[in-house]
Amino acid sequence: MYKLIQIELYKIFRRPRTYIAFAAITALITIIQFGLKLDGKTYADFMMRDLSSSLTIDGNILNGYLVCYIMLQLLLVHVPLLIALIAADMISGEANMGTLRIMLTKPISRTQFMLAKFAAAAVYTMMLLVWLAILALFVSMLIFGTDDLFLMKSSYVVLLKNGDIFWRYVGAFGFAAVAMLTVAALGFLLSVFAENSIGPIVATMSVIIFFTILSTLNIPIFNSIKPFLFTTHMNDWKEFFDMKVTETNESIIGSILRPDKIINSILVLLVHIIGFVTAAILIFKKKDILS
Repeated sequence: MYKLIQIELYKIFRRPRTYIAFAAITALITIIQFGLKLDGKTYADFMMRDLSSSLTIDGNILNGYLVCYIMLQLLLVHVPLLIALIAADMISGEANMGTLRIMLTKPISRTQFMLAKFAAAAVYTMMLLVWLAILALFVSMLIFGTDDLFLMKSSYVVLLKNGDIFWRYVGAFGFAAVAMLTVAALGFLLSVFAENSIGPIVATMSVIIFFTILSTLNIPIFNSIKPFLFTTHMNDWKEFFDMKVTETNESIIGSILRPDKIINSILVLLVHIIGFVTAAILIFKKKDILS
């Protein structure tokens, strides 16, 4: 199995489209960091405009932790497209090149073949997120320094102490990894149904957009299905940056306001991953390979 995964990774990283994702993330993060470095004070003043008359905060508001949070909000919405470019091509790409039948003449089962394919797509997804973490978090910390993290929620503000932040980012990126693996699993499933890459890639993004709209619509008829949609849970990495308070409204260092919500979201996403991959294997095992 390990040798199969190596072969699949080699196939992934010899394609030019693989490096488009890394280049796109690098370019976007660099542009955001450059803009905030040049005119970050204006952004900080804009963010604090409603609180400047009633609240005074000492220190560097626009630090590496806040810059990373801003970029996660912006980029994690678009990373699924970059993942779909590879995950939705894992089976359909082989069919398009006419190599799928040849691959299955090797002394391996279809289940092993599919698991190796998904494992390679998962490794690619993890590498993309690690690259995102290096640029968005560590490089931002190097450029902007570190300080307390000031976040504005819908009806209150959160102030996280410097020493109580880094572990939250570890948790947030870990959660994002599960969310992005769900996207990879969906693209992987859809790739079984096509013999070219364009269809599954477009279908993956269409499903995500459709479910995202359902997740955000405040219509009572959809409320019963929202908890079961994976898109409802993909942004719950933000829960790591909310904390409990005492009866006197003092923050409890090292706490998370709703850890049960994070656990529930992870379980829902894991169920989707297992379901998508299992469905892909079962469908592929019964599929007539003609290409």
